[in-house]
Amino acid sequence: MSSSPQIPPLSAILLAAGEGSRMRSERPKPLHRLCGRPMLMYVLDSLVEAKPKVAVIVVGHKGDWVTKKVQEHAQDFAVEFVEQQVQRGTGDATQVGLVGLEDDSEEEDVLVLPGDAPLLRPGTIAHLVEQHRSTGAAATMLSAVLEDPTGYGRVLRGKDDRVERIVEQRDATEQELLVREVNTSIYVFRRSLLAPALRRIEPDNSQGEYYLTDVVDVLNSAGHRVEAVLVDDAAEVQGINDRVQLAAAEAELRRRTNEGLLRSGVTMVDPTAVYVDTTVQVGTDVTLFPGVILQGSTVIGSGSEIGPNSRLVDTVVGDSCVVQASTAVNARIGDRCVVGPYASLGPADVVASDTVTGPFYTAGLEL
Repeated sequence: MSSSPQIPPLSAILLAAGEGSRMRSERPKPLHRLCGRPMLMYVLDSLVEAKPKVAVIVVGHKGDWVTKKVQEHAQDFAVEFVEQQVQRGTGDATQVGLVGLEDDSEEEDVLVLPGDAPLLRPGTIAHLVEQHRSTGAAATMLSAVLEDPTGYGRVLRGKDDRVERIVEQRDATEQELLVREVNTSIYVFRRSLLAPALRRIEPDNSQGEYYLTDVVDVLNSAGHRVEAVLVDDAAEVQGINDRVQLAAAEAELRRRTNEGLLRSGVTMVDPTAVYVDTTVQVGTDVTLFPGVILQGSTVIGSGSEIGPNSRLVDTVVGDSCVVQASTAVNARIGDRCVVGPYASLGPADVVASDTVTGPFYTAGLEL
């Protein structure tokens, strides 16, 4: 009886060392928040179905801040941190990331992805890894076809439709700029081939940096096969470089969140006018009216009605409640309560079950 081939283990390297100067912020770019969570946490979430044994996060600008914030969130796999002291490009960052992996794991696959791609779905990453293993390629990259590929590295294919190399926009010829298939900066490599290939790349480009994309050319020159998997939804691989892109990503995450709530038994009078963080829990048969904002660790009990124009932050609302045009921060509302309109609840305020408040209710004082 023949045994099935051994599936190599998987590790991941997240490149999160960039300063993100276009964000115009003191906050490190990976920690900018979308729907209540740092964007880097969504990238870690995208690894869940691929099941890496460890994710190494390469930090640089304000790395202590990034490390501390990530450690506040539990993960389904081990997370390690390494520092890229000088930002010399994605190739150098990946080389630094390899230092965080175990020395005795040469026969493994390594997933490399940026820390600013919060819209990635776990199924997309798992499919990429599966395709890489099924073909036996030296490297498999995730690519996308864009109507307007301006600013992206172009994927250049050759014989048998294999990927020959990736050329950055600033280094591309006029003919190469016509290519609409682009690099998403997401790859799976055979580790035994990645490390030596990284040692062969040179910073001979307009930026004077070590490009991870040059590894593709190195592998091809050595006779190794490089494959590409097209992502179904190009919006999924959108990176975040400024506040405009951050807002667009938040809108998409909010749309996904609201769609999931609708399918779970929540009613929204106008889903485009309801803002719910991904950290919020909402029970069944809840109705959310336009202007509702639910943030942080807020929990809404089943059968409750919230809104319109209510903002609840880190607040627990019991079952069968009505909250009308009110605000609450770190408050507790029991079951079957009517709160508001225009109530204002602050930290540690508690509304007992079966309480009916009047207008402008504040910390137990009826005005």
